[in-house]
Amino acid sequence: MPIHDWTRVYAGIFHAFHHGWIDEISKVLNRTLPPDYYALPEQIAGGIGPDVITLNSPGSNGSYTPSAERGGIALATAEPKVRFRLTAREDRDEYAKKAKVVRIRHVSDHSVVAVVEIVSQGNKTSRSAVRAFVEKAVWLLNNGVHLVVVDLFPPTPRDPNGLHREIWDEIDNAEQVVFPADCPLTLASYKAEPSPSAFIEPTAVGKELIDMPVFLDPDRYVPLPLAPTYDAAYREVPAYWRGVIEGKRNE
Repeated sequence: MPIHDWTRVYAGIFHAFHHGWIDEISKVLNRTLPPDYYALPEQIAGGIGPDVITLNSPGSNGSYTPSAERGGIALATAEPKVRFRLTAREDRDEYAKKAKVVRIRHVSDHSVVAVVEIVSQGNKTSRSAVRAFVEKAVWLLNNGVHLVVVDLFPPTPRDPNGLHREIWDEIDNAEQVVFPADCPLTLASYKAEPSPSAFIEPTAVGKELIDMPVFLDPDRYVPLPLAPTYDAAYREVPAYWRGVIEGKRNE
């Protein structure tokens, strides 16, 4: 199922779809993560409210040996199949690196290793909303938490180059790439350590979603199957609104 044009409907419709999608993502991750990890939707971690978080189980030391059934993928063996990769310079702003002093932990003291964020219209309604999202993303990365950002909304005057550009400018504004003009939407996976890296796939309405890596440690990741989870959530959108989204009905 291709990406739809969510600007055709008001924010509440995407909000309902958004909740269904993060539930589907959480379910799939819990079927595919290594045994020492689990995912939960909409948990609060250190004052930050992500969509889906991936946690270590009690007593886990953050490392694992992948099994044939539930293993992760070694980054050195299989690079994620995205169009762009950026890596922050080791000599970038020292102030940013010094912010990495506290590891985010769940209220039950299980350490958070990754966060999945699905961007909504509300994240772009004002410059302050954009700044809040960017500051949250950078805070997570500076505290060693890997991050996936799924942005299916085109740039606005508040983020004229897209949210990824806003995030990466805070990390290392010396390295940027120019994305294709016909791909205004963005899938971005960020590896927090040892130096932040970004794996970017520009996309557009009408294109198929691809799997994105969810990093569990600096060397290993699991694929996040965006397309099947998106499809499952979209099937639950009321038929009336699917007609509006697909351009078959005027609202």
